[in-house]
Amino acid sequence: MSTNFRARAMAGQQIADLDEQLLRRKLRTTESPCDVKAQVAQRELKAFCSNDYLGLANHPELVAALAEGARLYGVGSGASHLISGHSIAHDLLEKKLAACESQYIPDARALFLSTGYLANINAITGLSRLAEQGEASIYSAKLNHASLIDGVRLASAQTKAKVTLFDHQQLDLLEESLKQDDRPLKLIVVDGVFSMDGDIAPIKELLQIAEQYDALLMVDDAHGFGVLGHHGHGLLEQVGVHSERIIYIGTLGKAAGVSGAFICAAAPFIEWLIQKGRPYIYSTATPPAIAHALLKSLELIEGKEGVARRKQLNQLIHIWCDEMTFQNWEKTPSSTPIQPVILGSNASALAAAKLLDEAGYWIPAIRPPTVPLGSSRLRITFSANHSADDLRELMKTLQVIEQQVGKHS
Repeated sequence: MSTNFRARAMAGQQIADLDEQLLRRKLRTTESPCDVKAQVAQRELKAFCSNDYLGLANHPELVAALAEGARLYGVGSGASHLISGHSIAHDLLEKKLAACESQYIPDARALFLSTGYLANINAITGLSRLAEQGEASIYSAKLNHASLIDGVRLASAQTKAKVTLFDHQQLDLLEESLKQDDRPLKLIVVDGVFSMDGDIAPIKELLQIAEQYDALLMVDDAHGFGVLGHHGHGLLEQVGVHSERIIYIGTLGKAAGVSGAFICAAAPFIEWLIQKGRPYIYSTATPPAIAHALLKSLELIEGKEGVARRKQLNQLIHIWCDEMTFQNWEKTPSSTPIQPVILGSNASALAAAKLLDEAGYWIPAIRPPTVPLGSSRLRITFSANHSADDLRELMKTLQVIEQQVGKHS
């Protein structure tokens, strides 16, 4: 064995540097199903950190549906969709997802993938291939999720597409850039709900710009699908838009409680992505049992139970926005279940997370590069399984911890 193993030494040094900057992430292993109470290292913690917004991840009907799917279809798909892995369960799920979004996207068709990360990369890189080399422009919001950023970077490397960043809260520069852009393919890429701030993109305004300058609008609604809109169809339902220019991404491992993601768009775009979307073409299909369970999830989301769970979520959001106050920390209220509390420094965020853990709460510190430098935070998220009393107990604890962290800063 070589004694001069430079790569190993480099890895060790880089990890040490992360430790020094208080940026090293650490895994925590749960010993219980996803819910508002989590068993971690034989301790029960009150979890305000997951994306299981509707509290469906451990719903008995979904557990039963997954078991039924395994009995019907087994536990694996065996191949990619285009070889032999495309099951009737996948087909039924895609038809149901297309029906969910058909009121907002004409001639809608859906494509199911194993993760939101793959769905975003598949959509961006695949759509960018509609144009000849160097004839596409991609406009990406500065605070987009990492999967969108990576999709844009990969598309640019593959097709020489021109990339322009824009501020989703200030659209003047976006419009000015599009006005001067004569490329045949223009794609605007934006999060529907920004995952670290909880704010909602101005979809109506972005769609108006896309229509005026002949662009496509891709919306990653990972944190909106299931949560927003009366039927839980997401941001498009909430804002009431209808356009064949929309490329919609919905995630099924958050509010839907299971796993996977989908792309929904006008049928020609989906057919093109089946032909040219490399992540879709070259990935083994998700187990059909997952698709079968998701059909039950969609039934719950659209039905009376989904309506009741969204009502409970909105009650928690109103309590937080109306009653929670801080003296030193920055609360940035959101109309979604994502409620960030900005502390600033990595040290303060880590200290607050540690004190919360000692008090029986699981709310990790979020630090760069996930958020901008100097904006380290607690990302508090609500589930429909939280009660108003649960939330008010957390609020009291946070006010005490704010004083403790302040004393040590």
